[in-house]
Amino acid sequence: RRGVATRMIAMALEECRRLGIERVLMVCDKDNIASALSIQKNGGVLENVVDDGGAPVKRYWITLK
Repeated sequence: RRGVATRMIAMALEECRRLGIERVLMVCDKDNIASALSIQKNGGVLENVVDDGGAPVKRYWITLK
């Protein structure tokens, strides 16, 4: 709860921008509230929840400018 995961995602997104990537898909387990919040704090917009045969996962898209 010190913002480390949020900052790690932000740093990864900075690298994606540098590489010219315009849109990033991030996923987390449906029940992982902390990861979902970290993704959302970095601009993640929930697309859907899918069950890949294991644990359901939330799919978030982040649009980079």
